[in-house]
Parts: sequence; C-alpha cells; structure tokens
Amino acid sequence: MLPHHIVIEHNPTKAISGFLSKSSYSKMCILMDENTESYCYPSITKFLPPHSILRVKSGEENKNLATTSLIWQQLTEFTMDRHGLLIILGGGVLGDMGGFCAATYKRGIDFLLMPTTLLAQVDASVGGKLGIDFDHFKNHIGLFQEPASTLICTDFLNTLPKRELRSGFAEIIKHCLISDKSMWDTLRNKSFDQQDWKTLVQHSVEYKWSVVTKDPREKGLRKVLNFGHTVGHAVEGYTLKRGNRIFHGEAIAVGMICEAYLAFKKNLLDQEGLDQITEYLIKLFGKVELPQQHDLILSGMLQDKKNKGNKILMALIKGIGKAVWDVEISEEEIKSSLLYYATASY
Repeated sequence: MLPHHIVIEHNPTKAISGFLSKSSYSKMCILMDENTESYCYPSITKFLPPHSILRVKSGEENKNLATTSLIWQQLTEFTMDRHGLLIILGGGVLGDMGGFCAATYKRGIDFLLMPTTLLAQVDASVGGKLGIDFDHFKNHIGLFQEPASTLICTDFLNTLPKRELRSGFAEIIKHCLISDKSMWDTLRNKSFDQQDWKTLVQHSVEYKWSVVTKDPREKGLRKVLNFGHTVGHAVEGYTLKRGNRIFHGEAIAVGMICEAYLAFKKNLLDQEGLDQITEYLIKLFGKVELPQQHDLILSGMLQDKKNKGNKILMALIKGIGKAVWDVEISEEEIKSSLLYYATASY
C-alpha cells in the first residue's frame, strides 16, 4: 500500500488538478529544465494557477552548488515565502536538487515532485532523499525530507528516448534482484521493448516505499537499496570527472555485475545466478570501458556514504530475491570484481 502523498496516475493533468484542488498556497513556482519545459510542461500549464518559472540546465554535471545557488536566487527574486509551493517537473537530478533547495530555503517550503523519467519515478522520487553532487562525489551534500506529494504520471514515459528509459530500467532490475525472484524471471525473459512499464513502476514504487517506511533514515534495512551503487556511483563519478559521463542506470548496471560477482565470491550467490545477471545486463546495456588503473574507480568508493571508518561496506544479494547489507569488502576484492567485469562477455 502506498501513502496518500504518493499518487500513481497515468494522466498528468488529472494528477495535478487533484492535488491543487485540495491545496492552498500563497505563491507557486515551477522548476524545469529545457527538456521538461519542451515535452512535459505544455501538458499541465493550463491546469496551473498563476505561477513563476524557474529554469536550470539539464544533466548530472549541473547538479552542483552553482545551480543550487541559482535556484535559491530565483526563489528569492520571486519573493517566495514559506507558505508557497515549488513544483519540480523533471527527472532524478532535478528532483534531488530542487527538493534540496526547497527543504533548505527559509528553513523549508513545501515542494511537489512530478518525476518525468522512469529512473525518477521508480527510485529517486520515493523515500525523501535529497541532495547534490560535490567535487564529483554523488549526492555528497543532502538531507532527508518528504515532499508534500509525489505525482507519478506514467504518460511522461512516452516523451523519453530509449537510452533514458533503459537507464531507469536498471533500478527496476535492482529492485527485483533484491526482493522478487519471480519478477526478475518475468522481466529477463522479455525483450526491453516488451516490458510492461505500468506494472513495473507500480511494483518498484510499492517495494521501495515498504522499505523506506521501515527504515526512513537508512540505519539498516534501507541499505539494501544500494545494491550496485557502491561500484556504480564510483564509475559514474569517474566518467563525470573525465567529461564522458554515462547515464546513471548504465553505471548501476556495471555496479550490479561487479557486486553480484562479489556476492558469488562470498558464497552468497551461486554460479547460475551470477551468469544470469552478467549475461542479461551486458546484453541490455553493453560494456563500459573502465580504466586499467582500478585505483581511479576505487578512490570514489572510499567516499561512499555507507562506509564506516576505513571499511568499505556494501549491500549484496543473497541469492536472487534477497539481500544483506554492511558486508565488508576489501580493496583487492573490489579490484577483482572490476577485472571480472572487464573480461566478461556474452
């Protein structure tokens, strides 16, 4: 069951009209990038009361303090008060950053998430994690704060290019690998173009919310959601730093293969499971070229938020459909997983 503030509705106009009919705000701003302004904003604009528009550039490379400062500056220029609403129309980058700005502006104003990408709908918009990147470290500065509402409108998925849609699919795959073997078997036996997005969105959102409600501040169980992300975030940060950034889901696919290998080496996953995961993800996402100097990736993991002291801690699957967390991994084990990825082929 989902809470009242998370609404899954195919039609975005119906979703926004329903929320605003039960709300009263002194002022309203809508935060967009150039993509959501072109492809998503036209479908809801006539259903909005008078509002101001905040514009930022799209892309992970803009999820930083400079853009955050720009958003705060625009809110200030529009004299947004603490009784106002910030509507965030965009993907995970905009949701993380816009929510962070709203939660800190004048000690906090209400914000409404309207996630427009598959990645944001099934992952970033659920659970109250907000933040920005800092010095190429993913989500290094942030906080926890739930939005006034999250309106997940699956019609927005029709505006996405295939690569963006596939990136979000990586998080759906992760949810199945850590929680639902039968759903994993269902999706891996279909081609990408045959996937039932409405069912998969509902499944992922319900699962993630069930975890978040039990552990909202990520003290234990919620850490399982980081499967694939210790290696994945480091790979993403490495490519961002080098100026050839790959999509988040593409990096997480690398991370899931590496971390499935580590689960295999820890006797948590059998050979068949490792082969299934490796084959499926490589066929779907291809291979990312990683540096032969694995220390360039490892350095990113040393800053991972799950670490404790000098220990690198990971969430790993325990068979397909279950997961454990706080598994200590050595630097040599990580290097061996990167070598496994580099030499794997299907």
